[in-house]
Amino acid sequence: MYRVKRWAMVAAALVAGSVVQAEPWPSRLIKVTIPFGAGSAADVVPRVVFDRLSAELGQAIVVENRPGAGGTIGTAAVVKAEADGYNVLAQSSALSISPAIYPKLPFDITKDLSSALMIGVSANVMIVPVSRPWKTVQDFIADAKARPGSIVFGSAGVGSATHISAEKFRLAAGIETTHVPYRGGAEVVADILGGRIDFYFCPLATALPLIREGRVHALVISTPKRSADLPEVPTPAEAGLKNAESVFWLGVFMPAKTPRDVIERFHDAGIKLLAEPSIQESLTKLGVEPLPMTPAEMDAFVAREIAENLELIQAAGIKP
Repeated sequence: MYRVKRWAMVAAALVAGSVVQAEPWPSRLIKVTIPFGAGSAADVVPRVVFDRLSAELGQAIVVENRPGAGGTIGTAAVVKAEADGYNVLAQSSALSISPAIYPKLPFDITKDLSSALMIGVSANVMIVPVSRPWKTVQDFIADAKARPGSIVFGSAGVGSATHISAEKFRLAAGIETTHVPYRGGAEVVADILGGRIDFYFCPLATALPLIREGRVHALVISTPKRSADLPEVPTPAEAGLKNAESVFWLGVFMPAKTPRDVIERFHDAGIKLLAEPSIQESLTKLGVEPLPMTPAEMDAFVAREIAENLELIQAAGIKP
């Protein structure tokens, strides 16, 4: 009789387990980790999407900032989390830069993360203090060549997208400059406005009001095509610079072992949302252009970015 009861309990547990496994996704709270500080472009842009995506998926989404070490701390936390579709990572170009900056990463991007949604891409724009004499990027390059190493630029940190954009520009222009890394972009902007540093490849959304108010000059944009918001600012190619383009991208990932059907469900909901005019308008105001990709296409895109950034960082002599 005892054995019958015991087997009945085991059978009941197995059935209960199968019910849990068969539970449709999503059936509970989804947690999104943003591995950067509040108020940054990598924080503000994903929130535009997640604020609306919860309604599309029919479940609440909570967003948590977990900054540190160029985004690697928050990323590592998601990699180690359960791969059940309820642990999500919102990342940026920093993800594809980190392998070259942090040689002992606690994760392998291509093996431990699966792409779920590309939100879009944005530009960095080279801004300089209004007190400086440069009116064009050619003026700037000529002065930099005449005074090697004397011109100082700031970035939001070693290996940040703002740093990479500046290094690509520097190498293409054939100039020597001095890099000052900051804890974040807000501090760099403050020093540009105060004239304490010479240039900064600033995220477009942050730079636009400063440019429009005449508080800084814009010399070149980082992307292959001009921005509709700054039609007068040339691209690197138009300024005579080869291989100087860079884009700032924002995307969503899940742990690699997350079921494919869950990733596809998330991706489809996200793509549907990104096609809505109201979302596109919100992203445009932030200087972001939606860039629809399948998860497989996004995986390939990120892998290419990793390879290109490794080559650049080695050429520029950037140290961890």
